[in-house]
Amino acid sequence: MSSNNPYALRAGLLEQAQGILMHRYTMEHDKATQHMHLNLERDKTFDVSTVTYPTFPTTEDIIAEAEKLYSFVQKK
Repeated sequence: MSSNNPYALRAGLLEQAQGILMHRYTMEHDKATQHMHLNLERDKTFDVSTVTYPTFPTTEDIIAEAEKLYSFVQKK
């Protein structure tokens, strides 16, 4: 992201924001899956429909995260 082009900066921030949110999503999804499997091992009658999975990041989520990153970059 060392380009002087503002479009390249925005693209880089969007890519970074997407990476951050996808990493968070993956970690939360894996945690929920592990929780479900552990509960199923302990209790065969465990209701898997009670497991809450994270919401996949939307375009709006990615833009909001990129805006947070941009605001941090703008601080002196």
